[in-house]
Amino acid sequence: MAKITVIGGGNVGATTAQRLAEKQLGDVVLVDIVEDMPQGKALDLMQSGPVYGYDTLITGANNYEPTASSDIVVITSGIPRKPGMSRDDLVKTNAGIVKSVTEQVCAKSPDAILIVVSNPLDAMTYVAAKVSKFPSHRVLGMAGVLDSARFRTFLAMELGVSVEDVHATVLGGHGDTMVPVLGYSTVAGIPVGELIPKDKLDAIVQRTRDGGAEIIKLLKTGSAYYAPSASVVAMVESILLDKKRILPCAVAVNGEYGIKGLFVGVPTVLGRKGVEKIIEMKLNPEEKAALDKSAAAVKELCESVDKLMGW
Repeated sequence: MAKITVIGGGNVGATTAQRLAEKQLGDVVLVDIVEDMPQGKALDLMQSGPVYGYDTLITGANNYEPTASSDIVVITSGIPRKPGMSRDDLVKTNAGIVKSVTEQVCAKSPDAILIVVSNPLDAMTYVAAKVSKFPSHRVLGMAGVLDSARFRTFLAMELGVSVEDVHATVLGGHGDTMVPVLGYSTVAGIPVGELIPKDKLDAIVQRTRDGGAEIIKLLKTGSAYYAPSASVVAMVESILLDKKRILPCAVAVNGEYGIKGLFVGVPTVLGRKGVEKIIEMKLNPEEKAALDKSAAAVKELCESVDKLMGW
């Protein structure tokens, strides 16, 4: 039986634990620094099993002992964005948190695959990779799956069709510079540009970029967690079941798309080894320029992390 650890028992972490339990992908360990909180949530989730029909063992903990020998560790720790706060504003606090969590996780599970959810996503994945010193195929960030889901949702809403028939990919950093790729976005195989006028498509692209901020503004406190947790579980499932799904994830690129040494969102084959392959899409000049701009923003953020952490 696989073991999946989720660090952070807030809305994202707890909902991720719930979805993992319901899918019975492995035993789940939920860790949080708040005393007794993860234990309470774990017990509540265990008591859902008889009703929902799962036998998943869920453990709550305030330390890392129960996480030993985890196959996958999902890091959601950190402060959430507040209204008016950019993802980049989070870097100072969350870099320290992710560094500490990664050190403790790696000591107990040196062979784990790390999935980072903490924001600012691309920079925090970089922190986890730098601290863990894990090979690049075992460190990745959840962003593109979520951003693509938002893009697909808005396209389906505009056309009044099922999201199941909408396929779309979002590349680049998880922030204002993300790149929804219209050339590869289709509805039942039909390019979206043939179905939606350019002005409406442009508005949908912008709404996708602002997807997280829109939810934060509506919630007033806290940030999105249903769609982020669903996105994490899609990644975990593809890895543990060796499904080899092609999902957009923040991974270390080494020359692909003309980018090197950064974690940016690209289509990735996820299997039992983690990142098994990066798929290169042929981008038009406008899309390539947008991706380069996004990569430059990620690089700038990582450089600020280096300075902050004294690396």
